[in-house]
Amino acid sequence: MNWKKIMFIVGTVALIIGAVDPLEGSVVILAGSILVFISARLTGDPFRKQFLIAMIMIFAGVFLMFLFSWLGGFGGDDSILPWWMIFLIIPYPAGWIMTLVVLIIRAVKKRKGTL
Repeated sequence: MNWKKIMFIVGTVALIIGAVDPLEGSVVILAGSILVFISARLTGDPFRKQFLIAMIMIFAGVFLMFLFSWLGGFGGDDSILPWWMIFLIIPYPAGWIMTLVVLIIRAVKKRKGTL
């Protein structure tokens, strides 16, 4: 097997395993999305732009989630409403869902032979 293909498979598995606990597995999901993007970029995959966008979304959401956790978490006596924090973290699950949808579309096209 090609090492780029192995990187793609490991990234895909990491995306799935990290979903078992999305908060604690966020680093695993981020690493998986990075591996999937790098593999897609190196192989010239037609979906590499979608993987890039999803990876950036996941990175932004995970970064902000860790930042808010470091600042004390949600709620409490903060002057910032919790809804704003939730809206800033939404790119993380949206990017994860986007990656899964693109992986499914890619698999269907590959199976039909149009990829």
